[in-house]
Amino acid sequence: MYRLIVLPVVDRIFKKLAKKDPNQLRAVDKKIKQILQNPPLGKPLHFPLQNMRRAHIQKSFVLLYDIQEKEKTITIRDYDHHDNVYKNKN
Repeated sequence: MYRLIVLPVVDRIFKKLAKKDPNQLRAVDKKIKQILQNPPLGKPLHFPLQNMRRAHIQKSFVLLYDIQEKEKTITIRDYDHHDNVYKNKN
C-alpha cells in the first residue's frame, strides 16, 4: 500500500472545500482512495508536468499527483478547476 502525502497548499484547498462543498470533498476522498489502491489510475501528463498524473473529479475538477515508487508514496500536488489547474505550472 502506498503512503499519502498532501502538500500544505492542497490541504488548505481541502479545508476550504469542507466548508464550501462537502459533497465535492467526498468525491475527492473517494478518488484518492482509488488512487491509493491503483496509483497508475490517472492519466500521465506531458511536459512541463511529465512526472505527474491527473484524475478528474466531478467532470470539471482535476487532481494532480505524482508517484514515488521507491518510497511507495503518492503526493497530491494540486486540485483545482480544469480551466485553472494547468496554468502557471511550467
